[in-house]
Amino acid sequence: SFLSRLINALERECSARLFIRTGRGVELSEVGAKLFVEVKDLLERAQALEHHIRADHRDPSGSVIIGTLPSIGTMLMRKLFVEIKEKHPNVKIKIVEGSSGQVEEWLNDARVDIAILYRYGNLQPDHEELLATVDSYLIGYKGDKITSKEFVSFKELDGLPFILPSSPNGLRTTLDNIARQEHVSIAPVIEADSLPLQKQLTEQERLFTVLPLHAVWHEVKSGQLQAAKIIEPAIQRSVVMSFSKSKGPSRAMTATASTLVKIVNEMAEQGVWPVSYTHLTL
Repeated sequence: SFLSRLINALERECSARLFIRTGRGVELSEVGAKLFVEVKDLLERAQALEHHIRADHRDPSGSVIIGTLPSIGTMLMRKLFVEIKEKHPNVKIKIVEGSSGQVEEWLNDARVDIAILYRYGNLQPDHEELLATVDSYLIGYKGDKITSKEFVSFKELDGLPFILPSSPNGLRTTLDNIARQEHVSIAPVIEADSLPLQKQLTEQERLFTVLPLHAVWHEVKSGQLQAAKIIEPAIQRSVVMSFSKSKGPSRAMTATASTLVKIVNEMAEQGVWPVSYTHLTL
């Protein structure tokens, strides 16, 4: 009788007959059969939510989409994958690479949760964390006299055959501005946004490019390429971690961001980030 009262109350609330009484018991009415599918889905989603909440207290879980530039991601993402897999196995990482303009667009449209970008200048928005400050290097081919030195002045870049990313690009804008101030001609013989292509053509076609040292770390160590730090003036860029403003920081995002900070600090101690860096904890 208690169950019958509950069913009657539910039918009154729905203003429809949900069950048909028969001599053998009850069966769903046409309205009840339609509602059953949606009710079942609601119950399954409620159970999934409960599981997610309970699991969230034990260990971060969920997916995190990271947008990055090739010159940064090459060094960071492999280490990130290994660390996350070992310490947070329930966190799934998706990595997308693009130009700075593309990554900015993905971040603004909330298509990525975290973006790793370069910034030029001292302005730092509230939703960004400084990971490192790195110098720019003139990258040359094996045996080149200019890049065989430890330092190279900006004026020595005058007239060199460059392969550089196409505009708009933060590095190109910075180089063009300094070139005008220093009365230096920087006109690339080829433009390419692909980091592997920049390194390949620099090595094989005896060209030059401008990159942070971590982008060519392995090639310089193996002797395939040479790197000289640009001075007078130096060209510094900040490596920042930017968060989507339209998404709240889930525990999976926080765990991923903390792991990225840990990796960058370790790389700084190894000399991959050779200038200044900030030890951060999140």
